[in-house]
Amino acid sequence: MNDIWIHPSLILIAGAALLPLFKGIPRRTWLMLVPVLAFIDVWQFSHAGMWGSVQFLDWQLVFGRIDRLSQVFAYIMTLMCIVGTLYGLHVDDDLQHIAAWLYVAGSLGVIYAGDFMVLFLFWELMAFSSVFLVWFRKRKESLPTGFRYLLVHTAGGLILLAGIMLRYKATGGDISFVHLDVVNPSLYTYLIMAGFMLNAAVPPLHSWLPDAYGEATVTGAVFMCAFTTKTAIYALARGLAGMHILVPFGVVMALYGVVYAVLENDCRRLLAWHIISQVGYMVAGVGIGTELAINGACAHAFAHILYKGLLFMGCGSVLQMTGKSKFTELGGLYKKMPRAFVFTLIGGLSISAFPLFSGFVSKSMIIAAGFEGHIYWAGFLLLLASAGTFLHTGLKVPYFIWFGKNNCSKETWDKACDPPWNMQAAMAIAAVLCIFIGSYTPYLYNMLPYPVHYNPYTADHLSETMQILLFTALGFFLLLKKLAPEPKISLDLDWFYRMGGRGFLWLAKKPLQFIDTCVGEIYRVVGLNSLMTVSAFWSWFDWNAIDGVVDGSARSVRSLGGVVRQGQRGLQSNIFWAATIAACLLLTYVLS
Repeated sequence: MNDIWIHPSLILIAGAALLPLFKGIPRRTWLMLVPVLAFIDVWQFSHAGMWGSVQFLDWQLVFGRIDRLSQVFAYIMTLMCIVGTLYGLHVDDDLQHIAAWLYVAGSLGVIYAGDFMVLFLFWELMAFSSVFLVWFRKRKESLPTGFRYLLVHTAGGLILLAGIMLRYKATGGDISFVHLDVVNPSLYTYLIMAGFMLNAAVPPLHSWLPDAYGEATVTGAVFMCAFTTKTAIYALARGLAGMHILVPFGVVMALYGVVYAVLENDCRRLLAWHIISQVGYMVAGVGIGTELAINGACAHAFAHILYKGLLFMGCGSVLQMTGKSKFTELGGLYKKMPRAFVFTLIGGLSISAFPLFSGFVSKSMIIAAGFEGHIYWAGFLLLLASAGTFLHTGLKVPYFIWFGKNNCSKETWDKACDPPWNMQAAMAIAAVLCIFIGSYTPYLYNMLPYPVHYNPYTADHLSETMQILLFTALGFFLLLKKLAPEPKISLDLDWFYRMGGRGFLWLAKKPLQFIDTCVGEIYRVVGLNSLMTVSAFWSWFDWNAIDGVVDGSARSVRSLGGVVRQGQRGLQSNIFWAATIAACLLLTYVLS
């Protein structure tokens, strides 16, 4: 151990900046070396306290608040960065790796942030780097999906910033990121909570998640499924633990995600819907707020990053090798992709909380905390959601991709085979960790924020779990025809703000434009001085509220199209400015 701490985000930002200098074997070596160095940096330093303090204007910015809560999240996220980079080692596009590393750097910056200004800086770095993992897929759907993702996260960032500024004023200039008053919450507490909850994909502002994760690149989705929502869980646990309004939000998430996952035809969108469900457990755990519940939320975030990453890697392998991700275009692939099948099955068993797998030792802690806190309705509903988890992720995904009716075209079937060695190696590492965590609980429990006095392997818990799993499996096979996927679109809550946006544009283009034209015409014909004030107002309104909205929207879409078409220039201009600011502030600390 030593007393010199280097922020792991700085390692990833520097690694991303230098990556284009390497080619061939040195490039692959560099790709693996940088995330490994970041992981070692996190793993070897356990000195609790405030590190990386920098004086900036009137603020004392703190880049490194190290304690058990921040360390457990930083540990799993740098570990997942290694696995995700190994999974994408075959990708020749440097920009994808750069965007992914800056995305992880943003997440780590939030986790170690000791004040709200540093948190907000890295919060925005996450959004503006991860969107390129959607755009780089370069389909016609990628641009609008990424645009929508960016708009929602920008709105969430503004809500968060509003809460931070109101708190700054109310506290006389305090920007420290501490636990807020959840007993008598102020307006700024609710705004900060809303900003965090949007990144956690709490309904109704959640539809960005299945859209973006389902549309991301094969390797980009592996990163995206691991960081944004779990960083939000960390922020909620740090600042809002025990805020009881989070319990019903979390339970609704757990059930809502299950329902839409059962209806989904695209395997990666199904997994994305189930992120909402699983994050719901964590949100509920934070809302319960007891030591057992916070331990459960952290443990489940740790386990979820691994098994959800494994599931996205398995389904991504299918997309990589066949070009298909819809259940109605797949089937019978166990003969062609046996290793990918085994790895994905392990991920499905882990997320379904099978004994000896990771989900069994993490999810049950949150449910147990609900019962111990006498929140019985939440405990029972979360148990119900766990049955739905096994139904769609433990059974539907493996059955309709690797077994069931073969819906593959001849071209798809001929292309199907196990993915390259690096993708298999990444899946193998995640699969081994999922089993190891479930079989040897001290590995995970010793990292949690509070001492753990919980044993998941009791006779009652084993009996309860096996009954739920067996009856769910029986129901799946009895209702197999009813559960068969169909090529359809499920209406979601995003319909309301989609239609609201269209309604606003219609209002601006039709009635308001008509009234504006009429007033202008009356003024031109009559020429009355009394109409000059009205005309001036409508002239201003026409320029700012009508033409500005319509023309501005078109210009925004065109300009974003230019960003994607130009690729490298867009990435450098939109990401590297934020990354450079973060790197400069971090370097100021290192050199001081």
